[in-house]
Amino acid sequence: MKTNYLPLLALLTASTAFAQVSRLAPGTTLPITFDHGIDASRAHAGDTVSAHTTQLVQLADGRLVSAGAHVTGHVLAADAFHFDTTHYATQSPSNLAIRFDTLDGSGVHVPLTVYVRALADPTTVWDAARPQATDMDPRGTTTQIGGDQVTPSQDEVLSSQGDIVGYRHHGGVYAHLLSASGGCSAGNTEQPVGAFSASACGLYGFTGSSLTGTGRTGEPSTLALTSTHSSPKIWAHSAALLEVIPQTTAVAAR
Repeated sequence: MKTNYLPLLALLTASTAFAQVSRLAPGTTLPITFDHGIDASRAHAGDTVSAHTTQLVQLADGRLVSAGAHVTGHVLAADAFHFDTTHYATQSPSNLAIRFDTLDGSGVHVPLTVYVRALADPTTVWDAARPQATDMDPRGTTTQIGGDQVTPSQDEVLSSQGDIVGYRHHGGVYAHLLSASGGCSAGNTEQPVGAFSASACGLYGFTGSSLTGTGRTGEPSTLALTSTHSSPKIWAHSAALLEVIPQTTAVAAR
């Protein structure tokens, strides 16, 4: 029996049309988790990239987008690693580049102009969610990616030096972003940070790969990994902290 897909297509088109196009203010962060893995040895340009937010995100008009909102993008380039067996050969780099396109959730559709403030592999994310295995701290304190301390019995989030750098509320961790080496600047508004510290910046885990593009300079919303040892991968359940950049900055960077 032939299936008629026209009604379904019309429904999907209508759903997209009814989603209100909104925007995010510069400096807004989106803590996200990747829904599936992306492997430079298997991916192709144009493949869909799927992730979701892990905390509430505030739009420029003050409305909130619930955790679990969809972040979609696509693969820009994927070059598999090929080992050169020639003696003393310099290995050619393998590259993986993706672009973040949109945020969709709570009835809104938001085109993204962001840079990747921090990226962590699943092992690092898992370590950040579990208390340290020690009898010295019976309170179940966990360590954010980058070193901040979160204790379930208190709202304050402390840096490794004991300074208050954020707070726990609305089911997550929020902080004023701190500047850090690697090009991450400070912020003056409270933002969701997910599993990351207020000063988290750059690549965590991903042994053997380098973060060669974040979207802060060059093409906005673009994440690029490079390796001369293997094909770069972004595993499912990896986490990233995206930060919205001003449109004027994005245009100037092109």
